[in-house]
Amino acid sequence: MLGLVGRVAAASASGALRGFSPSAPLPQVQLLLRAAPAALQSARDYAAQTSPSPKAGAATGRIVAVIGAVVDVQFDEGLPPILNALEVQGRDTRLVLEVAQHLGESTVRTIAMDGTEGLVRGQKVLDSGAPIKIPVGPETLGRIMNVIGEPIDERGPIKTKQFAPIHAEAPEFMEMSVEQEILVTGIKPTLATDMGTMQERITTTKKGSITSVQAIYVPADDLTDPAPATTFAHLDATTVLSRAIAELGIYPAVDPLDSTSRIMDPNIVGNEHYDVARGVQKILQDYKSLQDIIAILGMDELSEEDKLTVSRARKIQRFLSQPFQVAEVFTGHMGKLVPLKETIKGFQQILAGEYDHLPEQAFYMVGPIEEAVAKADKLAEEHS
Repeated sequence: MLGLVGRVAAASASGALRGFSPSAPLPQVQLLLRAAPAALQSARDYAAQTSPSPKAGAATGRIVAVIGAVVDVQFDEGLPPILNALEVQGRDTRLVLEVAQHLGESTVRTIAMDGTEGLVRGQKVLDSGAPIKIPVGPETLGRIMNVIGEPIDERGPIKTKQFAPIHAEAPEFMEMSVEQEILVTGIKPTLATDMGTMQERITTTKKGSITSVQAIYVPADDLTDPAPATTFAHLDATTVLSRAIAELGIYPAVDPLDSTSRIMDPNIVGNEHYDVARGVQKILQDYKSLQDIIAILGMDELSEEDKLTVSRARKIQRFLSQPFQVAEVFTGHMGKLVPLKETIKGFQQILAGEYDHLPEQAFYMVGPIEEAVAKADKLAEEHS
């Protein structure tokens, strides 16, 4: 489009200056030079149209392929230009397609502005005859719209008669306003609303239930970022994978301090399970708070009680590792399935100090606690 505008402007300018001669009077020169900007401005009418109605007898096509958000539409005649907006017919909700590419002489490739669920081949599509337009003007101040100009702030329709295409050129420098105005509209975040609209659908009803396992990206490993924090509020349990634990070679690299569960309640899991889980978290938290002292002064400067805490915490860390059957090729350890009761018993005995005499290497990649004892005996025989 820029090349076309440039050619129009150049042609107009050359036509305007065709009759110019060095002897022409100054007013005549000024009039001739004004012809080129006028031609350039007329070429920008595409971006300045206001809510034109669709052309009579607009072209009608049909869907021939749906690949995710990409929809191919075939037209028997009247192929729509690039960036034109197409509307899918026969739907309860409005779906707008934007022409992105011409495939041959009768097919266009479009991008859907919303979900394509429910689209079928052969469905009719109407060419609007213009690009996507959104409301403009003072009535839009403080309003929130989607990409096709529909209000999404639950404040009703936007009462304006002016519309402008979303694809437009930057205004001329002389058209820019230098006035500064403060709009007292406040901040209207929609993340919590949008997330709640989706997450509240995942629930249990009288007809059935839905269980979702969601993988959430945490920017810069910051769990307080608005995106993960808003998501966590809707989840029953969160399992946090830690880079620091993965660097220790402990897999699965689950951080028991950042991971949470709403069912970790003595009325649900029982007092024994609850007490052991809280005991494990407490000793790991104590060990975490001692790591700075250990890094500066070393283990020798710790009290006997702190040394015992560090020893048990490191054994618990390694006992939290588990050889998975699906990861036997990578770990070289046979997969183990440990019942919940055996897991609780093992951590309970470590917290009680029953295995303070065993080396921490014996707790790495084992199943029940009995395997840790057997591994410790094997290590003792190898070193003897």
